[in-house]
Amino acid sequence: MIPIFLAQLAKERRNPLLIILFIVASVGATVFFTGGTKAPTTIAIFSEGENAQTIEEKWEPLLNEQGDIRFVITDSEAAREDVQQGRSDLAVKLLEHDYQLITSSNLPTIQYMDQHVRKVFEKEAFIEAATSNSNDPTALRIEMEEKLDSPVLKMDVTSINGNELSSYNMGTQLMFAFTLLVAMFIIGFRVNNVLKDKVYGLWDRMILSPVSKTGMYTGYISYAFFIGFAQTFIVLLVFKYILNYDLGNRLDLLVVIIAFFTFSMVSVATLLTGLLRKPEHFYAIYPSVIPMIPLVSGAYMMPGTITNPILTFVGDLFPLSHAMDAILDVVIYAATWQDIIQPLVLMALIGVIAMGIGINLVERRS
Repeated sequence: MIPIFLAQLAKERRNPLLIILFIVASVGATVFFTGGTKAPTTIAIFSEGENAQTIEEKWEPLLNEQGDIRFVITDSEAAREDVQQGRSDLAVKLLEHDYQLITSSNLPTIQYMDQHVRKVFEKEAFIEAATSNSNDPTALRIEMEEKLDSPVLKMDVTSINGNELSSYNMGTQLMFAFTLLVAMFIIGFRVNNVLKDKVYGLWDRMILSPVSKTGMYTGYISYAFFIGFAQTFIVLLVFKYILNYDLGNRLDLLVVIIAFFTFSMVSVATLLTGLLRKPEHFYAIYPSVIPMIPLVSGAYMMPGTITNPILTFVGDLFPLSHAMDAILDVVIYAATWQDIIQPLVLMALIGVIAMGIGINLVERRS
């Protein structure tokens, strides 16, 4: 086992470019698709037409009244060009009683901005409708704004145990989804070394050495586990300590979940390796199948979006679905060991079954 493991590690040391590219891809995909580590805080607003200045002066203070988003009046051509060139995620075109979002992407932060702007416009429409028939609209407006800012009844939402309810962060979910997706690629490519060495004759030469066949399988599989786990763990450390992502307070639980996921994914890759005859077939099929797993598992969508029982069943056959459930429970809902036992057991079950079938198929190919 150890000689096989060290031999695979020596290959990685001589050519570490692939690992570096996978780490950069994990971080880059998250930053790109989530708009950065935080939602943008400065949004360009503009209006067009004869009353453009009046409309801008009306809505600019209202939009900046609450929240940590800063709306800045910008020239319309400059705002559109910034969005078109990718320098800004969106701009807001102001109308007298409505607005339009100018955007070239569909990032999760766009929906957050839309909700903020819509809330301001709906509040203003409500006040204008109420004061339109008043004898003293100014006084009524002041009174209504005071009542809205200090309502008689307030609703507090808490969790079942009485603690403050955690807000759902879609950026965190996408970060883990992209990280695990890249990990699945690198795990599969390393497991494919078994098939590659068999086809190229290296496996036959190793059989003549003192290394047992069990040790050979263990060496390949343990190295694929090591490289997949190490790559994922490094990426999480980058997000936590460099990009300042909120990964919760239980890093130990995340490490355990990643370990179970890595083992299970190594087993799935081994199963697919046993179904194919040549490493070229693996390189053709594996990269085509893996990107569909997060889609079926709902890793890119809000929880509860996928309700089709067939898609749900197919997604549960892969470890990604169970890993995402456990990770999000730990990071967002502060889950404990007892809360994540079920997804850990399911990942272990998938791993054991897939590993047993996969190794048996690889032996039959021999």
